[in-house]
Amino acid sequence: MNYDMIRRDPAVKVYITQADASMQALGYTEHSFAHVTRVAQTAGEILQTLDFPARTVELAKIAGYLHDIGNMVNRVDHSQSGAIMAFRILDRMDFPPEEIAAIVTAIGNHDEGTGLPVNAVAAALFIADKSDVRRSRVRKRADISRDIHDRVNYSVTDAHLTVDPENQIICLKLAVDTSVSSVMEYFEIFMKRMVLCRQAAEKLGMRFQLIINEQVLV
Repeated sequence: MNYDMIRRDPAVKVYITQADASMQALGYTEHSFAHVTRVAQTAGEILQTLDFPARTVELAKIAGYLHDIGNMVNRVDHSQSGAIMAFRILDRMDFPPEEIAAIVTAIGNHDEGTGLPVNAVAAALFIADKSDVRRSRVRKRADISRDIHDRVNYSVTDAHLTVDPENQIICLKLAVDTSVSSVMEYFEIFMKRMVLCRQAAEKLGMRFQLIINEQVLV
C-alpha cells in the first residue's frame, strides 16, 4: 500500500483524467497528471527534507496525487468531494484507518477557500499545490490577455521551491515576465494562498518566504 500502487490504479487514472477534462471545459489551467505528480513529489520532498518519518512522506505523496480528483464532481467544494472519493479508494485498497484519516484530512483542507493546514501532511500538500505556478499549465495562450489566472501563470518563467531546515525557511522563488503580467496581478489572485502558505510553513516549524524577481516580498 504505497504511492506507486495509487499511481498504477486504473480507477485513479480515470478519475484524474476526467477531473482535468472537466477543468479544461471550464477554462481552467492544467490539473492533470503533470500537476498532481509534481504536487505529490514536492509534498514528499518537503517532509523528507524536514526528517519526517518515511511513512508520513509516503502519505503526503499519496495525498498530493489524489488531491484534485474532486474536480471530476465539480470545481465547487472539490476538496471535500475529493476527500470522500479518496476515502473510498483507500478503504478499497485496505489502508489503515489512521493513514486514511491523514490523507483525507489533507485533501479536504487543500483549498484556500475553506481549508487550513491542520496537520503536517495537509501543510506539505498546501505548499506543494500552491507553488505549482508555471506557464506550461496554461492551455490557451492566445487568451491570456483576457484571463488573469492564465496571464499570471504564463508570466512565470521559472519557479523554484526550497526547504532550508537550518534556517527554518521554506522559500518560493519566482521569475516573472512583467511584460506579460505585473507582480501586483500575482498578488491579486494569490494573496490568500500565500497567507495560507505562511500558516502551513509555521505548522511545520518553518517560515515562508516569497521572492519574485530577486525581491523578497514575504
